[in-house]
Amino acid sequence: MRSTADRSRNLALADRLAAEAAAGGAEVIAFPENAAFLREGSGTPRGEDLDGETADRFAAMARSHRAWVLAGTIAERIPGRRKIRNTSILFDPKGRRAAVYRKMHLFDAAIPGRVSFRESAVVEAGDRPVVTRTPYGTIGLTVCFDLRFPELFRVLALSGATVVFVPSAFTAYTGSLHWEALLRARAIENQTWVVAPAQWGTHHPGRRSYGHACVVDPWGRIVAEKARGDGVVIATVDPAVAEEARRQIPVLPAVRRGPGGLLSGTRART
Repeated sequence: MRSTADRSRNLALADRLAAEAAAGGAEVIAFPENAAFLREGSGTPRGEDLDGETADRFAAMARSHRAWVLAGTIAERIPGRRKIRNTSILFDPKGRRAAVYRKMHLFDAAIPGRVSFRESAVVEAGDRPVVTRTPYGTIGLTVCFDLRFPELFRVLALSGATVVFVPSAFTAYTGSLHWEALLRARAIENQTWVVAPAQWGTHHPGRRSYGHACVVDPWGRIVAEKARGDGVVIATVDPAVAEEARRQIPVLPAVRRGPGGLLSGTRART
């Protein structure tokens, strides 16, 4: 998607894309970060409750298409606080919240002449990893800048995740250098599927996303991709592929036994 500051336009596009995905056989439909609203300016966006209008719209998509729906992220209101949270919600086919993850690593970057962004000025970081069990395997949730923190993905894998979602609005400059390399690395080192719905194109002056929404298998192969343009990427994600990779190259048991075993006592919330 190429979301803008026009919430009604963005949600109408999301409805259309969800219908297209469902018609193509998708049973799990995932949207990018800030799917409903990608603001202009530096002020704090208007926060919403987890049962607010935007979340309800994605819950309705789940019910309508009898599919699991990952609502990318919404700006979650924090009662009594100025800041919001950048929150990803997974809905089950009945429109119920199956998992809620609040972005832990916030995008603060200053690359002269390229990127200047300080997410921490308006967003409060989450404090816990999240996994949830589904008929399609155990799913781990992350958001965009989390991709640069391999320890989070390791915790999700050690907590049983065979699929990790990375809804993103990766900047065009850093994306051209790092996006594919990081997605493939996280998939390979944790032997998980990585599903990365992405924003693309110019959202407003000064904000441009890289795009390249893709699905990466546990061997690091990109099995489906759309570089740019609004649209749908469909792939078959089989947890058995992750299980096979883990049998053939038993990385995670070695992590638990070896010096990296410190992570073995850390678990994601379910």
